[in-house]
Amino acid sequence: MSRPTVALVGRPNVGKSTLFNRLVGGREAIVSDQAGTTRDRHFGAALWNGRDFWLVDTGGLVPDSQETMDKAIRSQVERAVAEADLIIFLVDGREGINPIEADIARGLRQSGRPVLLAVNKLDDLRDRDARHVFHELGLGNPWPVSSTSGQGTGDLLDEVVSLLPDAVEEVSEDSIRVAVIGRPNAGKSSLVNKLLGEERLVVTEIAGTTRDSIDSVMTYHGKTLTFVDTAGLRRKGKVDEALEFYSTLRTERSIARADVCVLVVDAERGLHNQDLRIANRAWELGCGLVILVNKWDLIPEKDANTAKRGEQILIEKAPFLEWVPFLYGSATTGQRVRKVFDMVLEVAEARAKRIPTAAVNDVLEALIARNAPPQAPGETVKLLYATQIGTKPPVFAIVTNRPDAVPESYQRFLIKGFRKAWSFPGVPLRVKYNRRGSKP
Repeated sequence: MSRPTVALVGRPNVGKSTLFNRLVGGREAIVSDQAGTTRDRHFGAALWNGRDFWLVDTGGLVPDSQETMDKAIRSQVERAVAEADLIIFLVDGREGINPIEADIARGLRQSGRPVLLAVNKLDDLRDRDARHVFHELGLGNPWPVSSTSGQGTGDLLDEVVSLLPDAVEEVSEDSIRVAVIGRPNAGKSSLVNKLLGEERLVVTEIAGTTRDSIDSVMTYHGKTLTFVDTAGLRRKGKVDEALEFYSTLRTERSIARADVCVLVVDAERGLHNQDLRIANRAWELGCGLVILVNKWDLIPEKDANTAKRGEQILIEKAPFLEWVPFLYGSATTGQRVRKVFDMVLEVAEARAKRIPTAAVNDVLEALIARNAPPQAPGETVKLLYATQIGTKPPVFAIVTNRPDAVPESYQRFLIKGFRKAWSFPGVPLRVKYNRRGSKP
C-alpha cells in the first residue's frame, strides 16, 4: 500500500522534535544535516492502528523573519506543507496564543491542506482547559498532548489515521517497481523522460505515495515496469539547497517502494559520498541496484580501462559494489539508455531467484571442502546443512551447532561462493546462521 506523509510544524521550542520521537516510537530517524539551519530535520516511518505513514519534523517557523536561517527553515516548511497529506500544527499550551502562531495558522488555512491542531505541554489534566483558547486560530478542535509524558498522543494518532487518505494499493506483484534515484542534477529527470518517451508501450498511470506523484507503468519484453514517484523525479529546475532535505525524503520513499533502484551518477562529478550513502541505503533495504554513470559522453580522454579503474576505486570504498552492475551512457543523447531496461530485468530476476535445497547443500559442501570453517575454542564448529528461506532479496539459512562462532571473514567467503555459483547480479544476499533445532 502507498504511505502518506504527515508534516509536523510550529514555531521554535514548542516541542516538535520531542513529539516526533514519541510518534515514531523512539526509532532512530534519518537525519539531513544540512548546513545553514539551526537544527536537524528528521523524517521517519510511523505506524498506528495498522496504518503506515511518513512523519516529517520541520524546523521552528518564524514567518516574517528575514534572517538567513529563518528564511531557509521557512522555505523548508512551505515545501513540507505543499507535499504533505496532513499537517500537525503544534503549539505551546502554557504560553497561550503567540502572534507568530496566528500568522502560521493563517498560512495553513490558506494552504488547503487538512490540519490537526495539537496543544503541547499540558502534562497536568487540570491544565487541559488551557487548550480552548486556541479555538481562535480557526483550525478546529485543539488536541491536548504532552510530548514528554505521552499523554494524549494516542488520541492524536487516532485522529491522524482517521484523516489520512485511503490507502492506494500498489500495482500487482507481477510488476517490477523501479526507482530512479541520485543526487540533484545528476540527470535523473532526463533519464526518466528518455526511458518513458522512447518506449511507446506506456499503458497507464497510477497514483503513488505523495499527493502530487504519479507512477508511470509501461511494458518491456512482456514485463510490466512501474517507475515509482516519477512525478517528483521528473520535476525540473534547480534544487534549492534549503530544500534538499525533501530530495532525501523523496529518495527514501522511492527506495522503500522499489524492487530495483537505478542510481544515476554524474560522470563529471564522480561518485560522491552522498551517492554511496544512497546506494548503501538501497542495499540495506534489500533493493536490487544498478548504477548508471550518466554524461559519459562528456568525459574527455577516456580509454577502454577508464571505467574499470574507476569501479575498482569505488569497490575499495564500498565492497558491496563489486556485485553491482555499472552502465555508462548519456540520458541526453540516449547512449546505452535502453540497456537500463535489460539490466533492471536481469537484477529483478536475480532478486526473485530461488535455488533448490539440494543445490544449496552441494555448493555448501564444496565450499567447506575447499576451506573448512575456522575453529574457535570449545566445541568444533560444524555447518550441517543449508536452504534458501526467502526471496526479494534472497535469504539463505545455514544450520550450525555454533552460530556465534562463525567469523565474519568466513561468512564473506560463503557469500562469495554462493554468488559465484548463482551470480545474483545487483542483489544483496543475506545469510542467517541458525542453531540446530531452532526455527529459520
